[in-house]
Amino acid sequence: MSELSPLRQALVALLADGQFHSGEQLGEQLLVSRAAISKHIQAIKALGLEIYSVSGKGYRLAVPLQLLDHPRLSQALAPQRVELKPVIGSTNQHWLSQLAHLNNGDICVAECQTAGRGRRGRAWVSPFGGQLIMSMYWRLEQGMAAAMGLSLVVGIAIVEALNAQGFKGVALKWPNDLYVNGRKLAGILVEMSGTAGGSCHLVIGVGLNLLLPTPEQAHISQPVAELAELGEIKDRNGLVIALSQHLQHCLAIFEAQGIAAFQEQWNRLDYFNGKAVKVLMSEQVIHGIARGIDEQGALLLELSNGSIQRYLGGEVSLRGE
Repeated sequence: MSELSPLRQALVALLADGQFHSGEQLGEQLLVSRAAISKHIQAIKALGLEIYSVSGKGYRLAVPLQLLDHPRLSQALAPQRVELKPVIGSTNQHWLSQLAHLNNGDICVAECQTAGRGRRGRAWVSPFGGQLIMSMYWRLEQGMAAAMGLSLVVGIAIVEALNAQGFKGVALKWPNDLYVNGRKLAGILVEMSGTAGGSCHLVIGVGLNLLLPTPEQAHISQPVAELAELGEIKDRNGLVIALSQHLQHCLAIFEAQGIAAFQEQWNRLDYFNGKAVKVLMSEQVIHGIARGIDEQGALLLELSNGSIQRYLGGEVSLRGE
């Protein structure tokens, strides 16, 4: 399901307050029968929304929902374009199909992704309203080679945005994850399009866990963290605005100075810096101590003989021991 009908959007908006609403009341407000309401409830539950149904009381969301507000986002981020999709296959894929019509900083946000992707083609679970799902367009005039280390800079921008909103204690994992207490809070997926010698089109995807319904967490194959652990999420739209603005700021610096400008800051935020780790490269496993990144964004690993080995992205994975 890559669309949400206007009626179902209206139903979600009515339930967003987290209070009980009877099927009869909802039917009257939406001009449909109680039986139709029941069917629509089942359909929106399939998007990952946790909805309680209690005889004599009606329906209510397990937790209230702060819906994304397109007019507010558009006004705050003008002149950048903001496209809001209640339900979409993939915000990254949608923006990749729109490259000819995009300008730096344009974003696509969604309440729910049904075909989200993580690094190396993994599925990305995105229940309705439980995450901040965003893709930003950026054009690098210097070409694809200049994009090396970009996901590291995106990680720093997200941490800065979260700090500005009062959420402290977020760390980074090379090359594109954010951690809280050793569990994954967010992932970054940067996708590129360009030709040799020409400019490079970038779509930067961010998936940040806010508050995930318990049943949805069972579908995730690694320990997850939620932003709600670090404090109350009072303004989901404010988070989108802060993230977008910090991203634009950091990308402008990256364009002018490269990853070297962020090396010290990244190493300070590196969750694994100084810890025993293993690096996975296809069938090979290399053990060592993580020593941050170099001025090109490569992972530095201290081996048992004291030598330092550097690794760049691609098929390299970092794991804690």
